[in-house]
Amino acid sequence: MSATAGTTSLGARGLYLITDGRADLLARVEAGLRAGAGALQYRDKSTDAQRRLDEAQALAALCRQYQVAFIINDDVDLALAVGADGVHLGIHDSNIADARERLGPAAIIGASCYNSLVIAQRAADYGADYLAFGAFFPSSTKPDAVVADTALLRKAKVFHRRLVAIGGITAENASSVLAAGADWLAVCDDVFGKDQVGAAAARYRDLFW
Repeated sequence: MSATAGTTSLGARGLYLITDGRADLLARVEAGLRAGAGALQYRDKSTDAQRRLDEAQALAALCRQYQVAFIINDDVDLALAVGADGVHLGIHDSNIADARERLGPAAIIGASCYNSLVIAQRAADYGADYLAFGAFFPSSTKPDAVVADTALLRKAKVFHRRLVAIGGITAENASSVLAAGADWLAVCDDVFGKDQVGAAAARYRDLFW
């Protein structure tokens, strides 16, 4: 078991893919990474601990191969076990300070801030590396998610953290959140929900370069 998190840092901006438990996970993730995604979050809310460990280990190795930041959703123990680069925490997940202590100073720690600058302020104070706001658009992954306004992104620049936009993001609507100040676009269905994952991920490249 690794004593600290991995060493790949989160870049300035880019496409941040979130897994959704579909079949052919590794092949689909590799297609997205090959097409230029800059970060990957493993999100799996099931209780199959062995499968989650096996998948996370395989994804960690894949992300190291492509030099992409690998983040685990809501599981510091799993992040440690596979040497992930960090964790993403929600309001009811592990405490940011505790995660930092366990994962080390180089770990990437992200925080869900939903539509709240108050939550964002608290997360920044506790040392979160990036702040995620959303949902900005209707989301098939989280249909009951709170609604966020792009004005939040403009105001959140005061925290001097990477800002992640999430929730119903597509290559067609992403320009509005980028214009408002998002650094990263967190995408699930608009990439992993497509038959041609690589082509779907590649559509985002022109938004950043």
